[in-house]
Amino acid sequence: MIRSLTRLKARNRLRMLPALLAIAAAVAVLAACSSSGTSSTSDSGTSSPAAATAGSLKTANIGGVRVLTNAKGLTLYSFAPDTPTTSRCNGTCAQNWPPVQGRATAPGVTGPFGTLRRSDGSTQATFDGHPLYTFVGDTAPGQAKGNGLNAFGGLWHEVTTSGSVPAANSSSGSGGGGYGY
Repeated sequence: MIRSLTRLKARNRLRMLPALLAIAAAVAVLAACSSSGTSSTSDSGTSSPAAATAGSLKTANIGGVRVLTNAKGLTLYSFAPDTPTTSRCNGTCAQNWPPVQGRATAPGVTGPFGTLRRSDGSTQATFDGHPLYTFVGDTAPGQAKGNGLNAFGGLWHEVTTSGSVPAANSSSGSGGGGYGY
């Protein structure tokens, strides 16, 4: 009697094994699909290596100017050719200036945060009508190497907490990034 019960339990376990494997495979596929929507795609089909995620942003005083930063303290930038509804930085541009993706907020900052839909279908954070980007040349908090650069067909400016465009030389790290495309 005990042997027959043990055999029944073993058979039931064996029947459950394929179901558990199927569930595990489905979870892995769903996880892969959900993460693919957060990277921006360039014109050549490669994804941006450092697409920044929005969420809660911060502010920092860089070169005497109060600017928006991402959660890691990296300076956020706007691109002059952009409009409140269109990002003009795609492909190689977006690889060097990763768009801040998703919705954003910043404690203590009074200004309109919003989003726009990028050409690749992803959502990009905006502040005061300016799509937000980070710069791959900034490798540590407090840097603003992209401020004042003329690259990819337009000027790049750090985003101040007032939403205005500062003078190109307002940050201590401005003007130097070496990305003069």
